[in-house]
Order: sequence, then structure tokens, then C-alpha cells
Amino acid sequence: MNELPFSDEPSPAPRAPRVRSVTEVTQEVRELLESGIGIVWVEGEISNYRKQSSGHQYFTLKDSQCQLACVLFARQGQWRKAVALSDGMHVQLRGTITVYEARGQYQLSVQIVQPAGAGLLQAKFEALKRKLDAEGLFDKARKKPIPAFPTLVALVTSPTGAALRDMLNILARRAPWLRLMISPVRVQGEGAAREIAAAIAQLNESPQNRLPRPDVIVLARGGGSAEDLWQFNEELLARAMAASDIPVISAVGHEIDFTIADFVADLRAPTPSAAAEMIVPAVEELLRRVSLLETRTRRCLLVCLERYRNRVGSLARSALFSEPRRRLDEAAQRIDALGDALSYEVRARIEMRAQRVTHLLGALRQHRPDQVLGLSRQRLFALARQLGECARQRLKERRQRMGRVAEMVRLLAPETALARGFSITTLRDGTIVDSVHDTPPGTPIRTRVRDGTLDSTVSSTTRRES
Repeated sequence: MNELPFSDEPSPAPRAPRVRSVTEVTQEVRELLESGIGIVWVEGEISNYRKQSSGHQYFTLKDSQCQLACVLFARQGQWRKAVALSDGMHVQLRGTITVYEARGQYQLSVQIVQPAGAGLLQAKFEALKRKLDAEGLFDKARKKPIPAFPTLVALVTSPTGAALRDMLNILARRAPWLRLMISPVRVQGEGAAREIAAAIAQLNESPQNRLPRPDVIVLARGGGSAEDLWQFNEELLARAMAASDIPVISAVGHEIDFTIADFVADLRAPTPSAAAEMIVPAVEELLRRVSLLETRTRRCLLVCLERYRNRVGSLARSALFSEPRRRLDEAAQRIDALGDALSYEVRARIEMRAQRVTHLLGALRQHRPDQVLGLSRQRLFALARQLGECARQRLKERRQRMGRVAEMVRLLAPETALARGFSITTLRDGTIVDSVHDTPPGTPIRTRVRDGTLDSTVSSTTRRES
């Protein structure tokens, strides 16, 4: 066992730890939670729900293992009104993790409340809506018009639902002559969308199935939750509606409910009852319109009869009926005058055409190929003679000019100047001396005369004053 070395020096005093208050520690924890976690989405079941007189709501969100204290302040009332909270409710919450400092308890300050599963359904709804919209299934250009007076209407709905009873009552009251074809399907639950799509396809193939072809198809269902109406948001049903050659009316849910079927349909009705009223006008309205058209038709007939009666009276009082012989004579005279004018015009036109033909014949004789070729040949010979004469004249002028230039070259040649007694003085390198400054004393020079050259050295130079 090793012994510690013995020392007489005292050991240093321990450093005192920093002591924080509960408030400081709680505030640090709060800052860490709010900055480290911040806004989150949490899903769970509500328990211990209570609502204070101030409007604030307190509850616990729990799952099978843990729980989380939550508070929904009154200032978030817009979310509170959208969803009524209660114990046992399964919800999704969006909020901020914070600390209630008075108790030292962390909690979720709730901002948004929605039923569990609603967020996923809404996301699927928006994704399918964007996809089909990009493919043009919602374009108004592809929507088919609804017939104003259909004779056969197909109702695709549940045979036991209240929507069917409401529509039958309204249609029987407004249009008792209308024929109805009911196509029973499920409008809720797994596989309902496939049944509805098959019914739409079958109605479009009615002639092959020896069934009458409906003028319009009504897809109807009463109100319900988003989950209840979800079958009308299936892509299979949307494409079946878009492929239908028969106009389709969507009457699903209440006025505030919107499904993919509403956007694809040729016409959307806020409720099944509203769809029944939109299909056909009421009997009273039709009778009123018929009465109005009858009144307008009677008024138009009376006006037309009065107009024709006045016209017949005017014709009866005209000279055509009072003096028929004179009218016939005047017509005969006009016919004779028109005949003379026509004969004169025909003769004038014939004479004009004859003169034109004569003129064209003269022009044709002047442009006969043999005469045109003869004239062209004569012009060609004349041009050839002119060309030869011009060439000879140009050659003569060039020869005379060359003679004059040669004489000038001969007269200006150095040999000619030397023959007349002149000389040319150059340096030894051949540079011509044209100034006394170029030949200082002692400079060797060469002088060329008519019959040879003379080499010499400059002894002195004399500059001539100008």
C-alpha cells in the first residue's frame, strides 16, 4: 500500500458551489424546452377535461404509457369553436412545449385542435385534388350541359337513405311526368366508391343492356362526417364520373361539404333536395311560362294579321287593280325599250370584240418568229461590225499612246543625257551625288560619262550661294 507523502502545508479550502434559486432553475428549464422543442404535433386521448369560467380549458393528453398536461387559452377560441372537447376524445394537437413556472410542470400550450385522422384525410384530399386538377378533370370546358327538360333521370344512391325519399317527394310534386331509374348502391364504407363507379359505367352502357338511356345521372347522399363521405373522394369514382358520356350531378352531403366528386361533376348541388329542384322546373313555373308564351304568341298573331290586312287593302287601292290594261301596256313598252337597248349593246360588244381581234392579228404578224429572228440577226450583225470597228479603233489608240510613252522614256533615259555631254557622279556604293554636302574632302567618287567611268577623290568643295 502506497502512503501519501507527508506535508506540513495546509490543503486549499474547497470552492463553494453556485447555488441557484428554484425560479432560476425553472426558467432555465423553460428556455431549454421552448428553444429545443418548440412547436410540435401530438396525438392522444383527452382526460381530466375541465373548462374555467375565464374560458381557458385544461386537460391531460395521454396514451398507453405517458401523459402530457395541456392548456387551451381563451385567445385560441377560433380553434375551440371548431372542435368541442370532451373526455375520451382522440385528437391531434398543435402547440408549443412550455413550463408552468408556478408548479414547475411542463405542458403543451395548444394552438390547433383537430380530430385524430382528420389531418391525414385532408392531406390525401388535397393531394388527389391537385393531381386531378392538373390532369384537367375540373376544367369547365369539359363539363357537359344539363338538359333543361330531361325525360329520364337516374338516381345513384342508397335505396334506404333519407336522400332518396326527399328527392322522390320533390320530383313527384314538381314533375309528375318525369321517369326515374334508381340504381341502388352503398354510399358509405369500404368498397362503396367501386359500386358507385360501376353503376355510372352501367348506366352509360344502358342501350347494350336493353335499358333506356337516362338524360342525366344524380349521385346523391345525405350529410355525414368526413369519414362517412370519404368514398366520394376516391380517385376511382372521380375518373368514372369524368368518363361518363351522360351529365352527372353531384348532390353529396350538406352545402358546406365538398368532395372530389363535386369538383369532377358537371354540376354540383348543395344537397340532394336542391338537386331535385335543379333537375326540372316546377309545374307551376312551367304553366306560368306556357301562359306567358301563349299571350306573346296571340299578340304577335294579332299584329301580323293587322299588318297583312293593311297591306291587302293598300294593294286593292293601288293602280295595279284599278287600271290593269294601262299597266300591261306600260310593261310592254318597257320590254320593247329594254329589247332595243339589249340589241344595241350586243352589236356594240360584237364590234368592239372584232376590232380587238383585228388589232391582235396585226400584232401577231409583227411578232412572227421568222420576222423577229430576221430583225434580231440584222441587229446582231450590226453590233458585230460596231464591236470590230471599236476594237480596231481602241487598238490603234493604244499603239499611238505606247509610241508616245516609249519616246518619252527614251528622251528621259540616262544614256540620252550622257550622249548629250552630261555626266553622273555617284559614291562608291552607287548613291547619286546631288549636293556638295554629300562629298566632303577625301570622299572617293565615281563619275560616269558617255563612254566610261572615272574614279577620283574629292579634294575640296565649293558651295554655290543661292
